[in-house]
Amino acid sequence: MSRLWISLRIVLPAVWIGIIIGLSFIETPLKFQAPGITTSLGLGIGRLVFIALSVAGWMILVIITLIAQARPRETKGGWMLIGAMWIIMAIESFALRPALAARSDVIIAGGDPGESWLHYGYIVTELLLLVALAWYLVRVTRRIRLA
Repeated sequence: MSRLWISLRIVLPAVWIGIIIGLSFIETPLKFQAPGITTSLGLGIGRLVFIALSVAGWMILVIITLIAQARPRETKGGWMLIGAMWIIMAIESFALRPALAARSDVIIAGGDPGESWLHYGYIVTELLLLVALAWYLVRVTRRIRLA
């Protein structure tokens, strides 16, 4: 296996982990504590940030999937983790984010959408994605080290 593929198998999941931690768990809560940031403004910024996070995540996931087919090909356990990442990303992108966007539209318009579990669901999916990525990164690193 070329050094490029080895490097990408390690770097891409690590970068994605950093992006998720930086944006989902550091930037998001801090933005609402900044002076002068209204709830509407924070929600608008958040929507842009999470769209960018989603696009970056999908791009990295596609590349990880393609690289996993290079020699030596990924093992069954690795493919299960990649599959889990696809499922988590699909849930976030096609179920949770649209529902959260609809809620933020109501808040920006001055309404009160009421209580919701959606934010907790999103946090759980982000944590599951982090676990899957970290587990995948450890597996890839161990496999490369043993080869």
